[in-house]
Amino acid sequence: MSATRLLVLGVVRLLGQAHGYLVGAELESWEAERWAGLRSGSIYHALRQLAKDGLVDVTEVHEWPGRVDYAINDKGEAEFLRLLRTALKVPDRRPEVFGAALALLPALPKEETIALLKERLRALEDEEARIVAAMREGTRPQHLAGLFDLRAKQVAGDAAWTQGLIVRLERGEEPA
Repeated sequence: MSATRLLVLGVVRLLGQAHGYLVGAELESWEAERWAGLRSGSIYHALRQLAKDGLVDVTEVHEWPGRVDYAINDKGEAEFLRLLRTALKVPDRRPEVFGAALALLPALPKEETIALLKERLRALEDEEARIVAAMREGTRPQHLAGLFDLRAKQVAGDAAWTQGLIVRLERGEEPA
């Protein structure tokens, strides 16, 4: 999954109708270039690809030569929700994907968000258990022990953070 695809589709959805510069300005205000590695060229490429895939409708603005406006359609809405749900519930080693999902969290009802995050938490706990079991097996070269330990701690930290987010959401707090 691409964080760029999710973010661009989500911003077009959020704005209703937007041209590339507007999508870029919105994502720049979120500082997405810092945490998602997003660049303006990738935004325009994503918009063209979304149009090619039939996920957004394209309108040429004749008063502004070269300007194209994009609006999410029903197919794009379904794809956006699929991408968002997947990014929330399936742990991904790329933090920008989960970051994109967190940025777009208001798009889902709170109850659904909590349920998806609980699925994520279970998957993280399972992954940590697998890593710890693999470390105990001792069948891997000794020089990899530190790598397995690092990954186990990263997954445990992600699980603890996710649990905290679930608690905050259940209390009715903002996800910050």
